[in-house]
Amino acid sequence: MRTLVVTAVSAERDAVAGAGAADVLVSGAGPAAAAARTAAVLAREAARGRPYGLVVSAGIGGGFAPAAPVGSVAVASEIVAADLGSETPGGSVPFASLAELGFGTAVHHPPRALARAAAEAAGAALGPVLTVSTATGTAERAALLARLHPGALVEAMEGFGVAEAAAVCGVPVLEVRAVSNAVGPRDRDAWRIPEALTALGVAFGAIVPVLDGWREHSDERH
Repeated sequence: MRTLVVTAVSAERDAVAGAGAADVLVSGAGPAAAAARTAAVLAREAARGRPYGLVVSAGIGGGFAPAAPVGSVAVASEIVAADLGSETPGGSVPFASLAELGFGTAVHHPPRALARAAAEAAGAALGPVLTVSTATGTAERAALLARLHPGALVEAMEGFGVAEAAAVCGVPVLEVRAVSNAVGPRDRDAWRIPEALTALGVAFGAIVPVLDGWREHSDERH
């Protein structure tokens, strides 16, 4: 069984490829690009008789303090479309998800045993990872996301797109993120991108044996 790893940019690709990832796709930033390019590769390889059996969205992102400090790593227990839906002014909760509107799913769940094993191997936190189309830039927005999604660890921009493509193609998905900055007011001087890329590579190196073992035991997918 082959594993496809999807990153947004080449620096993330280099981090995971250096840690042992064989097939890495650079999708571009954002959920739409990630979904389109991931689906295209999955469909193409399936048509060639070389299907992928797992897709991993990997990269860096913003962490929700204090659960996911800068330099830490998170593995998704669920991959959430955090801003795909509708504003609902006047209500106690000012946002309705796509699922709540009746238009589809807003959450994808990686295989529980795989996510748990990957988190343990990498010394990573396990919890919800949010996908947004617009990166958070204020404390108010960060607080709202934390309230709407209790326990959220990380905000990034591609995971849900990758998960949507994987679901359409019937392939399980996993998401791994290293934290480069805190979710909230944008302070580029406080970003630690090189350190996060290093953490991503170290974590992915620890996770590769877990992926190899999971591929050999299909009963662990449930």
